[in-house]
Amino acid sequence: MTAEPVMDFQHRSVLLEAVLSLLDPKPGEVMLDGTAGGGGHAVAIAARLLPGGFLWALDTDPTAVGVARARLAAVTDRFDVRQANFRTLGELTKDGSIPPLDGILLDLGVSSHQLDTAERGFSFSKDAPLDMRLNPTEGPTAAELVNTLSADALADIIFRYGEERANRAIGRAIVEARKLKPIETTAELAAIVAKVVGHAGKIHPATRTFQALRIAVNEELTSLETVLPDAISALKPGGRLAVISFHSLEDRIVKETLRTEATDCICPPRMP
Repeated sequence: MTAEPVMDFQHRSVLLEAVLSLLDPKPGEVMLDGTAGGGGHAVAIAARLLPGGFLWALDTDPTAVGVARARLAAVTDRFDVRQANFRTLGELTKDGSIPPLDGILLDLGVSSHQLDTAERGFSFSKDAPLDMRLNPTEGPTAAELVNTLSADALADIIFRYGEERANRAIGRAIVEARKLKPIETTAELAAIVAKVVGHAGKIHPATRTFQALRIAVNEELTSLETVLPDAISALKPGGRLAVISFHSLEDRIVKETLRTEATDCICPPRMP
């Protein structure tokens, strides 16, 4: 990893003070940042774990991993950053790779750097290959989905993950468009969606569709459903879990999981 990506990876840490207040890192404790990103949260947490503490960090994006390592190294040598999706946390704790933790942070979604890097294909603000993978070496791209799935399958994704009411019309329009040529760029897809939805309000008409495809490509909600129970199990007694979510789909999963885990007894209501 060269120095250039580290300098270019600008990311503003969201809710930093709130995260530090809720996690309350103390010297000697062991914590995990499950979404290292640009390293902003990780560096702030690691500094408060000194002396004697240790920070583990995960990120599926190889660029983010390199950035987080470089930024943490400027603060401490008591850290370990691994390229891994946070959904693997259960495996890492079960095999002893990561010990019981005093605190865990999950900052969901994508970083501003990923959105602003045109070639990653997350945004329609600049024309770029339709990729959207958080790990650009793994799994199908958004272009593969829009060019291979049926109209119904696309419509289901767009509604389930984007809550877009024009999902059926968008699915059909995508299939019709790709009969002429494959849909390969963000601008091409955004134009197809905009033609169906129309321009109304401040939000770009393709916003919900792009969100849906990104979530589907990276299996974001499935990963979240997997990691939350594992994260709770990985905590020591008195451990703290902080989750930053950005839309209602993530928020619903987090709240429902935490509500279930906080219940003393999950039993049929008529049982004594």
